[in-house]
Amino acid sequence: MGNSYAGQLKTTRFEEVLHNSIEASLRSNSLVPRPVFSQLYLEAEQQLSALEGGSRVDNEEGEEGEGGLEQSCPPNPYQMHPPPEGCCTTDGFCQAGKDLRLVSISSEPIDVPAGFLLVGAKSPSLPDHLLVCAVDKRFLPDDDGHNALLGFSGNCVGCGKKGFCYFTEFSSHMNLKVTTQPKKQKHLKYYLIRNAQGTLTKGPLICWKGSEFRSRQASASACSSSLFPPLESSGLPAPFPSEPGPGTTPSIPLGAPQAGPASDHTSLTAAVGLAVFNGKDSPKHQPLVKHSLSAVPRPSALGILSNSGPPKKRHKGWSPESPSAADGGCPQGGGNRAKYESTGVTCMPQVGLVGPASVTFPVVASGEPVSVPDNLLKICKAKPVIFKGKYSSVTSGGSHGHFPYLCGNLNDVVVSPLLYTCYQNSQSISRAYGQYGASTVQPISEEMQLLLTVYYLVQLAADQVPLMEDLEQIFLRSWRESHLTEIRQYQQVPPQPVPPAPGAVAPVTSAQLPWLAGLAASSCNDSVHIIECTYSLAEGLSEMFRLLIEGKLAKTNYVVIICACRSAAIDSCIAVTGKYQARILSESLLTPAEYQKEVNYELVTGKVDSLGAFFSTLCPEGDIDILLDKFHQENQGQISSSLTASSVTKSASLDVGGTPVCTSYHLEPHRIWPFQLAVAQKLLSHVCSIADSSTQNLDLGSFEKVDFLICIPPSEVTYQQTLFHVWHSGVLLELGLEKEHMTKQRVEQYVLKLDAEAQTKFKAFLQNSFQNPHTLFVLIHDHAHWDLVSSAVHDLYSQSDPSVGLVDRLLNCKEVKEAPNIVTLHVTSFPYALQTQHTLISPYNEIHWPASYSNGVDLYPENKKYFGLSEFIESTLSGHSLPLLRYDSSFEAMVTALGKRFPRLHSAVIRTFVLVQHYTAAMMAVSGLSQMKNYTSVETLEITQNLINSPKQCPCGHGLMVLLRVPCSPLAAVAYERLAHVRAQLALEEHFEIILGNPSSGITIGKHFLKQLKMWQKIEDAEWRPRTYLELEGLPCILIFSGMDPHGESLPRSLRYCDLRLINSSCLVRTALEQELGLAAYFVSSEAPLEKGARSEALESDAEKLSSTDNEDEELVTEGSTSEKRSPVKRERSRSHDSASSSLSSKASSSARCGESPAQAQPVGPSRGDRARSPQPCGPAEEGRAPGERQWLRAGRGPPAVISRRRPGPAPQPDPGLKTGQWSIQVSAPSSSSSGSPSSSAMPAAGPLVLQAAQCSASKACRRPPVVFLPKLVYDMVTSTDGSGLPKAASLLPSHSVMWASSFRPLLSKTMTSTEQSLYYRQWTVPRPSHMDYGSRAEGRVDGFHPRRLLLSGPPQIGKTGAYLQFLSILSRMLIRLTEVDVYDEEEININLREESDWHYLQLSDPWPDLELFKKLPFDYIIHDPKYEDASLICSHHQSIKNEDRGTHRKPEDLYVRRQTARMRLSKYAAYNTYHHCEQCHQYMGFHPRYQLYESTLHAFAFSYSMLGEEIQLHFIIPKSKEHHFVFSQPGGQLESMRLPLVTDKSHEYIKSPTFTPTTGRHEHGLFNLYHAMDGASHLHVLVVKEYEMAIYKKYWPNHIMLVLPSIFNSAGVGAAHFLIKELSYHNLELERNRQEELGIKPQDIWPFIVISDDSCVMWNVVDVDGAGERSREFSWSERNVSLKHIMQHIEASPNITHYALIGMRKWSSKTGSREVREPFSRCHVHDFVILNVDLTQNVQYNQNRFMCDDVDFNLRVHSAGLLLCRFNRFSVMKKQIAVGGHRSFHITSKVSDSPMAIVPAQYICAPDSKHTLLAAPAQLLLEKFLQHHSHRFFPLSLRNHGHPVLSVDGYLNLGSQISVCYVSSRPHSLNISCSDFLFSGLLLYLCDSFVGAGFLKKFHFLKGATLCVICQDRNSLRQTVVRLELEDEWQFRLRDEFQTANAKEDRPLFFLTGRHI
Repeated sequence: MGNSYAGQLKTTRFEEVLHNSIEASLRSNSLVPRPVFSQLYLEAEQQLSALEGGSRVDNEEGEEGEGGLEQSCPPNPYQMHPPPEGCCTTDGFCQAGKDLRLVSISSEPIDVPAGFLLVGAKSPSLPDHLLVCAVDKRFLPDDDGHNALLGFSGNCVGCGKKGFCYFTEFSSHMNLKVTTQPKKQKHLKYYLIRNAQGTLTKGPLICWKGSEFRSRQASASACSSSLFPPLESSGLPAPFPSEPGPGTTPSIPLGAPQAGPASDHTSLTAAVGLAVFNGKDSPKHQPLVKHSLSAVPRPSALGILSNSGPPKKRHKGWSPESPSAADGGCPQGGGNRAKYESTGVTCMPQVGLVGPASVTFPVVASGEPVSVPDNLLKICKAKPVIFKGKYSSVTSGGSHGHFPYLCGNLNDVVVSPLLYTCYQNSQSISRAYGQYGASTVQPISEEMQLLLTVYYLVQLAADQVPLMEDLEQIFLRSWRESHLTEIRQYQQVPPQPVPPAPGAVAPVTSAQLPWLAGLAASSCNDSVHIIECTYSLAEGLSEMFRLLIEGKLAKTNYVVIICACRSAAIDSCIAVTGKYQARILSESLLTPAEYQKEVNYELVTGKVDSLGAFFSTLCPEGDIDILLDKFHQENQGQISSSLTASSVTKSASLDVGGTPVCTSYHLEPHRIWPFQLAVAQKLLSHVCSIADSSTQNLDLGSFEKVDFLICIPPSEVTYQQTLFHVWHSGVLLELGLEKEHMTKQRVEQYVLKLDAEAQTKFKAFLQNSFQNPHTLFVLIHDHAHWDLVSSAVHDLYSQSDPSVGLVDRLLNCKEVKEAPNIVTLHVTSFPYALQTQHTLISPYNEIHWPASYSNGVDLYPENKKYFGLSEFIESTLSGHSLPLLRYDSSFEAMVTALGKRFPRLHSAVIRTFVLVQHYTAAMMAVSGLSQMKNYTSVETLEITQNLINSPKQCPCGHGLMVLLRVPCSPLAAVAYERLAHVRAQLALEEHFEIILGNPSSGITIGKHFLKQLKMWQKIEDAEWRPRTYLELEGLPCILIFSGMDPHGESLPRSLRYCDLRLINSSCLVRTALEQELGLAAYFVSSEAPLEKGARSEALESDAEKLSSTDNEDEELVTEGSTSEKRSPVKRERSRSHDSASSSLSSKASSSARCGESPAQAQPVGPSRGDRARSPQPCGPAEEGRAPGERQWLRAGRGPPAVISRRRPGPAPQPDPGLKTGQWSIQVSAPSSSSSGSPSSSAMPAAGPLVLQAAQCSASKACRRPPVVFLPKLVYDMVTSTDGSGLPKAASLLPSHSVMWASSFRPLLSKTMTSTEQSLYYRQWTVPRPSHMDYGSRAEGRVDGFHPRRLLLSGPPQIGKTGAYLQFLSILSRMLIRLTEVDVYDEEEININLREESDWHYLQLSDPWPDLELFKKLPFDYIIHDPKYEDASLICSHHQSIKNEDRGTHRKPEDLYVRRQTARMRLSKYAAYNTYHHCEQCHQYMGFHPRYQLYESTLHAFAFSYSMLGEEIQLHFIIPKSKEHHFVFSQPGGQLESMRLPLVTDKSHEYIKSPTFTPTTGRHEHGLFNLYHAMDGASHLHVLVVKEYEMAIYKKYWPNHIMLVLPSIFNSAGVGAAHFLIKELSYHNLELERNRQEELGIKPQDIWPFIVISDDSCVMWNVVDVDGAGERSREFSWSERNVSLKHIMQHIEASPNITHYALIGMRKWSSKTGSREVREPFSRCHVHDFVILNVDLTQNVQYNQNRFMCDDVDFNLRVHSAGLLLCRFNRFSVMKKQIAVGGHRSFHITSKVSDSPMAIVPAQYICAPDSKHTLLAAPAQLLLEKFLQHHSHRFFPLSLRNHGHPVLSVDGYLNLGSQISVCYVSSRPHSLNISCSDFLFSGLLLYLCDSFVGAGFLKKFHFLKGATLCVICQDRNSLRQTVVRLELEDEWQFRLRDEFQTANAKEDRPLFFLTGRHI
């Protein structure tokens, strides 16, 4: 318009305008050239819209569409002037470089001048973004699309440039980069508005007139798109001001022609997706929107809806802006999904209400409305369903017309957009392949789509209903076929046969289409009729209605209307006119709520009376009720007595009291099955992996106990059933939640029924979880596929069912999501709706039920077979004697006939009445009115006969259950009343019960049957009532099971027939279908011998029975497969399993009906070998319906009463110990004659019982799965397979609340595991807007998953409840285990050898040792630490050890016996490993989410050490957070020293001594987290690690200081670490003294202590002594846990502490006696946790070569240097048993071969230069190990000779427990024991230095024959030592007495020489 095509400059000359106009005309394909002046000046109103830019279209998602040109014409791109030099040309930014994208500037303040509005412009190069600009509102249209001034005036909001007068200029400033002339109508799309948060968001569409009649805006959707924030956002749309209120009918006529359902303008509700059908509102679609009008900036914009008369043009539905709709838009549901589900609750804006008229003739296109004839329904007998089809191709950008208006009798037609959606989705095929890079691939053409649709309809059978999924697959296969070459390289897809299409090579043109379609339809006997129209669809529809009225389409099921007019676009629609198909399709478009409303309406208004009247005329003698009354009067009083008589006169086995007993009624105690345990363990491991992940989402270490809440749907029976399970599993006792004597009220706290009262209970649960942060709460959401409605949608429900949306409100509330101590477990058999692109559950947190074999272990007992859906389907395959799935053809035929007679009644009503009629007639036939047989079906007769006769076969009257599923509650009530009435009239009240099962109420049964149940179950309680269906075991009854969905109710094993003939056609989604069939799921016993001879129930016809063989009756063969032998009599329709032909003939006598009569059975019974093997074939009817779910009341801690199907032995196992508990149901009646042991199986006494058992039908019922009757439609769906070999049902939409993400999806495959199936649904389904996950997250974002949410899925009735209750138990055990730790608990050793000197430290109450007193104490040389039980004893002159004093020694093979441990609860002062995460120590550990992983710096630190002869280079890794502990040089930052405090510091805020922990191989398990142990006090902790382990330790402990040992120590032992720690610390002490001396501090004031701690010290204790006076012998003491801080501060505060060289503490033991703690201090060895004075011990070194006993060696050196060692006896340390790392990391292996041969210690040494196996281990380790085990080879005289020890000079080596040593130091002035009295049995010189001289050795005396062992670094020094020490004077050497460790030369072996004393 106006200047929209003008050039770049403002001063455009007229010629330029003219030139551009001519160019535009040439490029347009409209016929009339456009005058320049009219373009410039005429009102927009007066132009023919067709002239405006040809048929160019704004194709929102494909704006590159080139207008309505034929695809063959290449577009002529619009040339824009090049942008000025140097300006910005980036998409989304203006030329000044400012960002214009809405997402970027939505929250920035924007200056909008008065009279201007902010609008959103679309750029072709940025389809997903809106660009913001300010436009003068005078140049924008008003709400009717009128009165926009020509021209343009706008400002740039980015750079602020004002005054753009031409849109062309403005568009180039905004970098729109268009290919066609820029027009404001094309690019200015939306008003922008500020929402409640002040953010700028997309508002209503701008309603341009003119060309825009073709664009996708719908007048209503103009608002809808603004009110629908992009699909990801969770907000719901605001309502329109004129929208009808919740109570009103939305179909307020807005002008007569628009009242029709086809009109887009029906009412505003269409925008929100409120479907208006048949003149009634659909209840589900009440206004869905919150009443906040903030989103509507210009309410007047909605005035467009108050059009008068038919509008001149139509707007298209909704423009799929959002990414998730990119695949071609919106309701992508398949065919028979609920009508406009897309629209209803889902708030999905309508795509469907659309229709292209021929663009070129707009005036006609608006057309006269098509009138629907008044008597249409009457004539057609069904409401035609019109599926809108093609409008125009999305790719070619053809214009969009509209669907003709319908007016008149709108109640009689249904219009649906599903097909249109399907076509649209199939256009997205090429886009789906974009990920493979196949950019050139074209989508399937629209002509082809239509043609394929016709082909599909032609090949449908007369009783088949079209399925959208089938059509999508056909499109996909066809497309694949035609693009195979392009896509084969991207995806290997086996080519599948495509329907016979006219070859994909030549594309079908629109001209050929009607002809080809007609050709295709010509072969189908007119079931598909093609109507071709040239003008518009309206004429085709009129023609169709005319033909319908004239009856010319009587045989036609489908009418295809094709309008191929002059434009490239094709318009089409398909009407389903077949009575059967139309009825099913129109009903399947109803939502469940609408369905119930419709049925209610028909019942309330009395419409059904005509049906009743019709039935009453069917009877041969007039009205059935008259017949019944007559029968009742004639037979009154006769029948009731006969039943009781017959049941007692049987030769029943009587129990002692004389009552009849049925031996098959038997239970076994509750047990957990292996597969349930396996699932529980899988659940546990998933919870652990959440805890172990680095995300810190679950800190299992911080929980002490488990609590739980089970949420279940609002079904009373399910509620009671769950209470039973919880009660009998014993889980409450195990979790410690309840005491032994629970009440029912207490158990009810743990199960939450999601009904109106749920909220208060749930709040209490949340409160509880908030108050107990150390309890882990498991929120179990059972039956989790139920009620996934988002709570936001629920708020809009008018008929607000309080429980709808409750799951979302409660389980997804912020408190649950954020509580760190709540784990949510969803449990369901049908997880599909929780597996979408937006799910909150991570695929890694899904647990699928294991297959029967898992990791090679068979989890299911051999005699169990689970019968689920696949087994039922398998039974229908040929080769099986009787299919378990059947349909009833005579019933279906009657329903179809009546459907035609009563077209206005819903088929659910008709089906229910027919079925009730059939049951009525069958009951009358069985009662003797045989003429009624013809008025029922064979199937119903079979069911009724077996039901009524079964109690007569059993001595106790046990019978069968028949489940009659009536989903609609009002219909169920009708059925119940009618059947109960008939039963009463036939005097059958005591033969069987009729129970109305309603989810909202409990079970009511008559007194007679209640008495029977109590008798059978031995229940004394007068108040008892059955609360679950499981308790109806053995009760002959019809259970009328109502409610739209089953809620997880388990059924008893006496269920024999599952009558699902009434399930609604809305069950054609996978979840609903499997849920209905899941009612029959069952565990059966699969033992063949039991089946034979006990099987015959009259299921086959008599003819078959006569010829049946032994095997004929086996329904289950040994394998557990259902492949039974085929019976000899051929059946007519073996494939169809129409049970009319396969079931029994109706003339069978009623006694034969229910198992053989006694006479028939008699000869067969005992004579069969099989019978002898199985005395009562029904005995093991213990099978529960399933181990966990079908289990009755599981007696865990409660009374042992349970039904389970495991068969322990052929005979029933009596359980005499059964008592009646409060909830127990005793169903166990052991026979008095059987001994109960499996061996009694062949006892003669069991003989008579066989027959009785064989008669009990109830027991036979539990030996085989129930028979399921389905509607024919569902039967076909379940039993037919699709291309992948899976049942067709599997490819259905998985759930009502989701939709397919694309039609272009592969089929599910037969080989897929549950996990792969989950990933398939996660990829290909998206939640509808009504689904609670809808707003949850952007697709594919991993952080969108909720970390503490798990999903357990498993088949129905398989035992999931038992599994998750078991999981709670093992989780609780694990948590207790996590808060416990195994600590070493061993008595001190060698206590009886303690020196009884005169000196004890007798000041018992001293807190610190008195230095003077302490010095007088003697040193106790003996080792008391139990870990050195196998070490050599150290002698001192005080001891007089007799040989037997050391107690019993372990044999060498016991050395590795596990040491004693005790399990201790961790206190709050424990040290932790890396698995502990709690809030307090996150920062300490360096894992705080707010911090980056701690940065560290590496610092080298070198010092020289003379003994090593070189400089030692150590490295420190110091995290930034720990740098304050160190001093760095300025500048340069070199590490100078580690800060040390002063001796005089008295602060209680920190620990003065730095702690060093040497560690290897324990990066995960070492206890380095001292935060709690130090009680949060500041301390310096250094980990001492080997170089090769540095990286892994740093990863696990990022916030710890590491001291890295030089690489030469990589294979060294703990001695090296101790040595370097001590040397470094002394060097540091010197540095600190020098540094602080400059500050005026005396050197002796610097703190000289360090702590050397093991990495396994876990807790510390203090002993509190209550001494009754100083000298008192009697004292009491107690031990308690304290923090390490307490102990360290106490020790550091000791007076004169610097005079002590080593301070330690006791090792904890539970066996500690008062003797050990009586004296507060000892002078003895210290281990494990020592406080070392590096100043005093400057000249005493650890031996850096040592691997073992280096602490003992060091203690002896310190003592001999005259220094004090003090052990605080009243402090103790607990050491945790850690199974990995430490000294265990050293493995001694052969250096050469790879063979994992064990190498024994004897091989650790060898003769020098021998060909011995060389070992890869340090020489020192080999030496120590060899001496520990084989030192007796060197010191034979010393063995068990404690009076004559081995003299060990300057070092302690462990020579094994059999040999004692005496330690002496050769240093001058050292303290040694007096050795003058000793005669030594050996001398050990280990690497002796120059202090050891010949004179020194001369002081000692040796036994004759004593042995010597000299150990040196090499052979040379060995010889020199012998010479220097003059050893040859007293010792005799032989050449062969020289040895070496078994090392290679490069590993520097140690050499030793042995000799004998002369």
